[in-house]
Amino acid sequence: QVQLVESGGGLVQPGGSLTLSCAASGNGVRNIYMICWYRQAPKKQRVLVAEKPQIARPKYADSVKDRFTISRDNTKNLVTLHMNNLKPESTAVYYCNVGVRVFDDVHDSWGQGTQVTVSS
Repeated sequence: QVQLVESGGGLVQPGGSLTLSCAASGNGVRNIYMICWYRQAPKKQRVLVAEKPQIARPKYADSVKDRFTISRDNTKNLVTLHMNNLKPESTAVYYCNVGVRVFDDVHDSWGQGTQVTVSS
């Protein structure tokens, strides 16, 4: 089992930057093979923003490419999303998601979400 707690959301002006953090804990932390960030804007579906497999390059949604960076610090069990040049359309609840694999058992865990509001 992996528990995730996000932090770092808030209000930021257009063009500003924000870093979201996701602290992972639990017995399954060492079995995380995929880290992801999703977001859900008001009245819209949750969509994938960034993902990074354990031994592969990260992938980003076209809407955030070259502005967002996903990373993982294994020593601190921390997953982060650095967001630059934020736009009003980036306003959403951001969710951390990890994939956990233990032999043939594969499942994922979600954080509770953190609100990001981009507005002047």
